Amino acid sequence: MKILVAYDGTPPADAAIDDLTMAGLPKSAEAVVLSVAEVWLSPENLKDDGSTNPYIEGIVAGHRERAREAVKVAREFADRAREQILNHFPSWTVTVEGTYGSPAWELLERAESIDADLIVVGSHGRSAIGRLFLGSVSQKVLTEARCSVRVARGKIEVDTKPPQIVIGFDASEGAHAAVDAAASREWSPGSKACLVGVVNPISASMAGQFVPPVVGWVEEENVAMESLLEGLAGQAAERLKAAGLDVDIRILSGDPKGLIVDEAETLHADCIFMGANRYGSRFERFLLGSVSAAVAARAHCSVEVVRKRAAK
Repeated sequence: MKILVAYDGTPPADAAIDDLTMAGLPKSAEAVVLSVAEVWLSPENLKDDGSTNPYIEGIVAGHRERAREAVKVAREFADRAREQILNHFPSWTVTVEGTYGSPAWELLERAESIDADLIVVGSHGRSAIGRLFLGSVSQKVLTEARCSVRVARGKIEVDTKPPQIVIGFDASEGAHAAVDAAASREWSPGSKACLVGVVNPISASMAGQFVPPVVGWVEEENVAMESLLEGLAGQAAERLKAAGLDVDIRILSGDPKGLIVDEAETLHADCIFMGANRYGSRFERFLLGSVSAAVAARAHCSVEVVRKRAAK
């Protein structure tokens, strides 16, 4: 497994590393820690800066020196993160990189170059407003990445209980990918998974509400959808049980964006796994699947949005 860890030296970034211990990750993996200095002028001296004005050259030289210092600090951050990761996962191979530019784009490009299976980013939002906006880096990576992304929200309190995960399940290709991702992990004894399926019920039109056959058909259709989803969730549960997880199934009716987050909070879940269906255009990827994006923004715990990488 190849994992790209974003690290900026802040407490949320430290919490994101600690959160990995609750992710069921394998004992052996390859991780790259990337720390990005947010500077826009290359720290490297070029042969020609396009100016012969000594004043301008002095300003540019000063900016380059500050950029070099920022990249040096970024590398030191990455070294610190490497020590933290190896403390949790001593068998991992961990390399570090410090660079400069736009953090989100550097992460996305590096993920592509190493063919990453998972990108890990911290979330700076604990308040309702902070979670809603996620943070520009997390949001950009979540919507543009071609691999799975874990938006990690470490817990403030120390918790030694086995992991509890929630998997949003709507029987789609993305939902099955989320189940497969969870089933492929190495969970400690006593770890639990709850498959939360939410049926967004259909309703009769205003006119149809006064026609008994229409009302009855709508009720039958909603019951049938719940029954179908429960049956498919039962099949998915068997895959999770085979991975050593204790599994519960909850089929709810309403808006999945809110209900999945509410269930995760009720269960004190450590992470929500959500599927992201594959999209062709950048605009479609931005939409992500509104449920996955909304859950990632609203959740109090970590959220892992699962994407199956395209076969090469």
